[in-house]
Amino acid sequence: MISENGQGDGGATGEGAPPEQLALIRESVRQAKTPRAKPRTWRGAALAGELPVARVLVDKGVLHLDRYFDYAVPAELDADAQPGVRVRVRFGAGRGRVREGRREGGGLIDGFLVERLPESDYSGPLAALAQVVSPEPVLSPELLGLARSVADRYAGSLADVLQLAVPPRNARAEQRPSPAPLPPPGAPQAGSWTRYERGGAFLESLASGGAPRAVWNALPGPAWSEELARAVTATLASGRGALVVVPDGRAAARVDAALTAVLGEGRHALLTADAGPEKRYREWLAVRRGSVRAVVGTRAAMFAPVQDLGLVALWDDGDDSHSEQHAPQPHAREVLLLRAAQDRCGFLLGGWSCTVEGAQLVESGWARPLVAAREQVRRSAPLVRTVGDQDLARDEAARAARLPSLAWQSVREGLRHGPVLVQVPRRGYVPRMACAQCRAAARCRHCSGPLEARDGGALWCGWCGREENAWHCPECGSFRLRAQVVGARRTAEELGRAFPAVAVRTSGREQVLDTVPDTPALVVSTPGAEPVADGGYAAALLLDGWAMLGRPDLRAGEDALRRWIAAAALVRPSGDGGTVVVMAEPTLRPVQALVRWDPVGHAVRELAERAELGFPPVSRMAAVSGTATALTTFLQAVELPREAELLGPVPVPAGPPGRPRRPGAPPPGQEWERMLVRVPPGKGADLAAALKSAQAARMARGGEEAVRVRIDPPDIG
Repeated sequence: MISENGQGDGGATGEGAPPEQLALIRESVRQAKTPRAKPRTWRGAALAGELPVARVLVDKGVLHLDRYFDYAVPAELDADAQPGVRVRVRFGAGRGRVREGRREGGGLIDGFLVERLPESDYSGPLAALAQVVSPEPVLSPELLGLARSVADRYAGSLADVLQLAVPPRNARAEQRPSPAPLPPPGAPQAGSWTRYERGGAFLESLASGGAPRAVWNALPGPAWSEELARAVTATLASGRGALVVVPDGRAAARVDAALTAVLGEGRHALLTADAGPEKRYREWLAVRRGSVRAVVGTRAAMFAPVQDLGLVALWDDGDDSHSEQHAPQPHAREVLLLRAAQDRCGFLLGGWSCTVEGAQLVESGWARPLVAAREQVRRSAPLVRTVGDQDLARDEAARAARLPSLAWQSVREGLRHGPVLVQVPRRGYVPRMACAQCRAAARCRHCSGPLEARDGGALWCGWCGREENAWHCPECGSFRLRAQVVGARRTAEELGRAFPAVAVRTSGREQVLDTVPDTPALVVSTPGAEPVADGGYAAALLLDGWAMLGRPDLRAGEDALRRWIAAAALVRPSGDGGTVVVMAEPTLRPVQALVRWDPVGHAVRELAERAELGFPPVSRMAAVSGTATALTTFLQAVELPREAELLGPVPVPAGPPGRPRRPGAPPPGQEWERMLVRVPPGKGADLAAALKSAQAARMARGGEEAVRVRIDPPDIG
């Protein structure tokens, strides 16, 4: 039962009890006069003498149940039922469970005990806690407050956020005691931080207990992991904790090794999915218990319960891996910003490139830039050369082969001194096609899927499999085609034939290499999978740059520059002969930013254009998707802020048949539309609250068509 004031009895209605007992229950409910009655249970169990009421958050991710429920604490559970522990309770009608207003089989449901109270706001009888799963308190008030802030920001439920924040329990890990905490280390030397104009001052502020906030444009090369380790060490020297979030396991391993080298063993925890559930939970418990005060990990580590937090750091915030795919889909950058505000700690946003969000933090004055002088940048960066369309047209070699003469010469020269990196925009073998004249993507006439070249030039649709024999470009009428993006495997084969005496290695989704030796070799990689070469690459080729720039996405230019710089940062400095050749039009802004090695300037200009157009991050935006009818009904029910602007609707692509459905894609057989809701700065919280309230009301009614809401969608077309 749920009272009008939102409190509940934990789902106890007396169903299944003897008739005479059920009558007594109903009579007691009718006769309840005061809003604060002494807690009673329908089973008549003996209650705890002090604080007999437990306020519980049940593990139900539906929005209309996103509140606390009161339960009675039996006397036998009094000692273990402490705030923060996991419990099991009965929820829903009788022995059933409620799922969006419908009964679902099952008796018990997991939850977290939030607090103990002397009495309840609900006047009826309370169901008793069924079980304390473990006496280990895993939900601290600080973590609960952070989870609530994240849920409100992303219009999600608190239970969904806690599923991301608290790892599943492992009994063996809980039974093992955590080691005793080590004393704080001494303040570290500045090391390579002296290469940055305010690098030494940043470390000194952390070591003295300050909370500096900086957006760090790291110099190319492998020193970034050691620099992060020194920032963590400086924070630990002040007696506080530190948290570092990186995009993938390879980056986490590098920071882990750097922390071990600077701090020694036993002073930090590594939280990644590769560790396995038991080891990961054991490391997480060591952090929560205060045995370890430094954490490095991937996306889920953004919620790590570090005690007395002094620094939160995020590396490469433009990487897609930082965006959570499970509801409510928070981004690690925004979670760490909330933590920095909540704990009043230091904040470090670092990367070789710079996102528009990072530029906004600096422009607003919330953070300071942490950059190197231009002379230092020139000494650290490789030489970048470009090959545009006019160069290809004049290049006789490029007409018969995929690579122009400049690229071949750079590869040949680089192989004399070490490995050469070749970045290809996509994995695989089959090339997708585009018009040779206007470069519009070649699409299937039946399903609009991408056309691919197979079997000696025959065209096939990559979605429906139909053969295309009479294609012509609907944009310019041309009948000539060219390969839009050639996959990594085919590129490796072509280069292997061109350089038969050189080893060719590939790194991509099937097999991602971590490192390669400092010997002549061709390393063909997709973006994000580039291995680190011992001593750096002698040269790098960035192929098909126009394909990355031509994506119909607001972040296409920023993303392309970030991927190029990530690859070029692995190349030796220009003074050591390091050369990068990018195949893209040299007059384009991202290409010019790469040539000058000026990602900050590119981000600042992008931010200015976004401000003129009213696009994120200057504005706040939400994407609402569903069928046309459901979308219209839902938006009519939402009490949007007065300043809200609706953009759309546009069709939502279903994706290729037979492939896994992307998050937010419509179910099979349904045609969905998407509407964007935009509000000016300062109204994002109101927008999220309005959408969350309307979504909760829709779920409470039940039986309606699905509508998906996502705050701050990563791509808006």
